[in-house]
Amino acid sequence: MALLQVNFFSNSLMRSNTIHVILPNDVPSGMIQGNKHYERATKTLYLLHGFSGNTVDWMLGSLAQEMAIKYNLAIVMPSGENSFYLDGKGTGRAYGQFTGQELVTYIRKTFGLSNQKEDTFIGGLSMGGFGAIHTGLQYPENFGKMFGLSSALIIHNIKNKKEGFRDAKADYDYYVNTFGDLNQLERSVNNPEYLVKERKKKGEMIQPIFMACGTEDFLIRENRAFHHFLKAEGVNVTYKESQGVHDWKFWNEYLEIAILWMLGE
Repeated sequence: MALLQVNFFSNSLMRSNTIHVILPNDVPSGMIQGNKHYERATKTLYLLHGFSGNTVDWMLGSLAQEMAIKYNLAIVMPSGENSFYLDGKGTGRAYGQFTGQELVTYIRKTFGLSNQKEDTFIGGLSMGGFGAIHTGLQYPENFGKMFGLSSALIIHNIKNKKEGFRDAKADYDYYVNTFGDLNQLERSVNNPEYLVKERKKKGEMIQPIFMACGTEDFLIRENRAFHHFLKAEGVNVTYKESQGVHDWKFWNEYLEIAILWMLGE
């Protein structure tokens, strides 16, 4: 297994950007003998970190390296800073475009990985779970499936909030800078629900979505609500709940489950 730190110039962010990549391209033959996943080309999974995290979170906290070897997955871990992987106003803040388009194009070209959306997946935890679902919905040409673990699906928590608002994580100015006009979130491209409705109006099929959240997680209400929304809209969604909080114990429990779901197993 090769672990790479890649620094390249991003036009979306207008600066040199660092990502980490796990490639199962040098696994000893004895470790993969009889493994059916090596009878096909390597598939790619983009893993997005949470709020206050960075590009190494998945490597330090999860079983990502083990999953890459076991399932012949190239795993790409970008940094979204605290952007919710959305396109912010102003030069150098197009995190959605970076994650959903520029990075995918760069990775495919640089490492010779499949350019088929059926071989390309995106997932994340907390803020990254929101980012994975939103990015997958906004760039359906690049991602065949998406998953979110303990996803920070907070649109309804912050819509229509006024100046002076703050919660346990951030303040009004942060949310406006990240999501745009909070009075317009219902009909904003930054709202995953709006993306689903707009794509359905065009007759598009929404890719399958996997969600999981702990029953003691502070985001359980938001995940249940989004799951109900997707079911009402006829989206192919798989939803799991079990005992757990907002931590790596829960995310590690469901990372492999999500990967098996992605691979259709």
